[in-house]
Amino acid sequence: MTDTRPILYVKSGCPYCEEAVAFLDEHGIEYQQKEVRSDARAFEEMRTKSGQTKAPTLDWNGKVLADFGVEELGPFLRSQNVKLEDS
Repeated sequence: MTDTRPILYVKSGCPYCEEAVAFLDEHGIEYQQKEVRSDARAFEEMRTKSGQTKAPTLDWNGKVLADFGVEELGPFLRSQNVKLEDS
């Protein structure tokens, strides 16, 4: 069975990654989380999908938002027709 949830690539200790996790959790959005510092395969996946090595990176059903802050996450999710609980 394939997991179809979006993938959030994070680096431990990254404040932007922690903010992204908190945002998604607060808005009830399900996702897979992959830690790229401890998982070389996840790091390579992120690099291949985004063309860069910075986190957080979100793969939303093939649409990629790379190296972002929370202020970019809301508009990106809305552009993917995600209804945020506060909107």
